[in-house]
Amino acid sequence: MNLLASLRYLVALHEHRHFGRAAQACHITQPALSNALRALEKEFGVVVVRRGRSFEGFTPEGERVLASAQRMLHEHQVLQQDLSSDAAHPRGTLRLGAVPTAMPILARFAAQLQARHPGIVPVALSMSSQALEAGLENISLDLALGYTERMPARGGQLRAWPQYVEHYFLLRRALWPPQGAGRGLQIGPPMAWADAAALPLCLLTPEMHNRSLVDGAFRAAGATVMPAMETDSVLTLALSVVAGQVCSVLPGALVDAVRGHDGLEALPLTNPVLTTPIGFMSHRQVQPTRALDAALALAQAPDWLQHAALHSGSLAAG
Repeated sequence: MNLLASLRYLVALHEHRHFGRAAQACHITQPALSNALRALEKEFGVVVVRRGRSFEGFTPEGERVLASAQRMLHEHQVLQQDLSSDAAHPRGTLRLGAVPTAMPILARFAAQLQARHPGIVPVALSMSSQALEAGLENISLDLALGYTERMPARGGQLRAWPQYVEHYFLLRRALWPPQGAGRGLQIGPPMAWADAAALPLCLLTPEMHNRSLVDGAFRAAGATVMPAMETDSVLTLALSVVAGQVCSVLPGALVDAVRGHDGLEALPLTNPVLTTPIGFMSHRQVQPTRALDAALALAQAPDWLQHAALHSGSLAAG
């Protein structure tokens, strides 16, 4: 039995919660994955996986094996990167996650990181806040970009590197056509949240953390909102305005991502002014790989922080 391979299959099953999808992710057949897991159970003398017609979770003993597997695979990755690279030329895969509204900034970060260190292969994933935090805790993620205000609830297990402070805008079709083609999206005058509540809005679905922030701003303005559309896709937030008759509430990073669209305008939302700190987070007790060390150096570099601020927040410098 190849112990490391079996441990990878176990972690893949945890991530995908499905035998077939875990096997596909590992580029093996489902019977091969099942046989490897049974061999793992024989090796440790315990039942690891609860089986029925489909995957039903892990046994208590399986949860302990899983936790050890995650640690062992991480240490193996640290050793591999240490042996195959040096501090000046880091190599290896780096798994990055971000809340959906911060994905434009993560994409810019991953591209700059790869340009500076061609040996690093960033994997950029869009995930919910809960999934980000769980990924850091079980070491399936190296670095996460999200809402640092949630960190106290994680019992001090995470550490953060502040990146930017997000502001919010109402995105709508411009009431007057732009003067001259190719000017792209325009930043309009401020609008009160209470006035925005009266418009047909496309908002994120209620389970998303960003939606709870937006709802809180509407409540603070004494407004009740009945969305015309809801979605769990930030791309749909913007495209519903481009292609339909609705408006949307977007953070600055998403507004910046659609700046090339003519005929749109973004109005800063006020009364109240909602600001949200966004930062990178990693697990405090996990030994960083060389790739993660390089990423953290970039995350603290003044030129990167200036770049991130230019494409997010209040967009005042744009």
